Amino acid sequence: MVKIGLEVHVHLTSLKTKLFCSCPSDYTGKEPNTNVCPVCLGLPGAIPVLNENAVKSAIMVALAINAEVANTLVMVRKHYFYPDMAKNYQISQYDGPGSIAISKGGYLKLREGKVVRIRRINIEEDPAKIIYPTGSMLTSRYTLLDYNRSGMGLLEIVTEPDMTEPKEAREFLEKLRSILEHLGICNCDLEGAMRADANVSVEGGERVEIKNIGSPKEVEEALKYEIARQKAAIAQGLPVKRETRHWDSERKVTVPTRTKEAEEDYRYFPDPDLPPYPITPEYVEEIQKILPELPDLRIQRLVKQYGITEYDATVLVMDKALADLFEATAKEYKNYKKLANLLINDYLRWLNDKNLRPSQSKAGSQHLIELLKLLDEGTITIKIAKEILPEIVLEGKMPSVIIKEKGLIALKDQEYLEQIINEVIKEEPEAAEKAKKDPKVINYLVGKVMKKTGKRADPQLTNELIKKILGIS
Repeated sequence: MVKIGLEVHVHLTSLKTKLFCSCPSDYTGKEPNTNVCPVCLGLPGAIPVLNENAVKSAIMVALAINAEVANTLVMVRKHYFYPDMAKNYQISQYDGPGSIAISKGGYLKLREGKVVRIRRINIEEDPAKIIYPTGSMLTSRYTLLDYNRSGMGLLEIVTEPDMTEPKEAREFLEKLRSILEHLGICNCDLEGAMRADANVSVEGGERVEIKNIGSPKEVEEALKYEIARQKAAIAQGLPVKRETRHWDSERKVTVPTRTKEAEEDYRYFPDPDLPPYPITPEYVEEIQKILPELPDLRIQRLVKQYGITEYDATVLVMDKALADLFEATAKEYKNYKKLANLLINDYLRWLNDKNLRPSQSKAGSQHLIELLKLLDEGTITIKIAKEILPEIVLEGKMPSVIIKEKGLIALKDQEYLEQIINEVIKEEPEAAEKAKKDPKVINYLVGKVMKKTGKRADPQLTNELIKKILGIS
């Protein structure tokens, strides 16, 4: 039996400042160690002051995942030595004597009805960024530290070990990412904005933690490897010890980094510089009223409003930018099923192949409207649409401009198409004979015509002409 639990670390990128100081939260692209102050550097005598908007963001997430919000916020010191922590402790939260997490309980429901319970949500500060200039964590000759990120507001969202397959962990993270994006509290496209530690155990072995995995896809890959590693060790009679491992995304393996600490090793106690912060029921109710439409409700609305399938609506909503693009395009283009099909089967698939997300695309609703109209008019074929998609996405070129530049207008000249079809029939006599008995073989002949015409032949017209020439009724 396999048990998987996740600890997800989410940057509160919507905050204008860090969690406990006035340093800007936008540290991207800045020179290393310039976006810092005595508080986020952990200098003696520096006093932290809590960012109230971080509390609001945490409550929004708690309400979105059906969790219970605490009536008091207590910050604690989590002690451990690591180069990225200047103070040798992290200001965090803990669910234990004298302290409490900002929220407990809650759950997320996955597509197949699987429920993943949430143990708690903590607010905490992010450590510095560790950089390995001459290789990976294992091969670099030295290590650098950039404290620009240190002190950034984080949410730690901890699940129960309810997942049993790597694909469930990936789906959980994708759904959580969608919730965060709909709430507007995290830009998950930013490097490191959403990271996960995956805890996994196989029956017969101890729990192993895989640290700092950068994407849902990488979490799935890391878990697949680690489960296979643990099963192989147990099968050989070798012990699987409790430890922390690192995911090497280049080699696609996990490697040991240190022995896993126990809870008591952290020596949690309330931070004396940060007094308890009251959270009233009235404050929680005010936040509940301003929550935006969340993914599950949006899926239901898309199904009802546009008549698309629940599956299509779910795929669209799992990425907010994709769902936004669908709805923006649907204002002018009314064949909603065709629009959803293009976005899911062609647009999204191509982006996934290139490890891009819809928010990184330069294609807007007007690009899609024009592309779909060109398809409807028969000016281009679906194969041409797929061919020009990369330029639309990467360069933001309008489809009409691309097909004019490349001469990709669909061929509808019957006389010319009949000539090409006759050539194909001469080259493929066996297929032509089989097509008379099995209409499915016609698609093979259509493909040959498409190849000869550089994908420009109108597939529907070509199909009809092949039937006519072969005398198929």
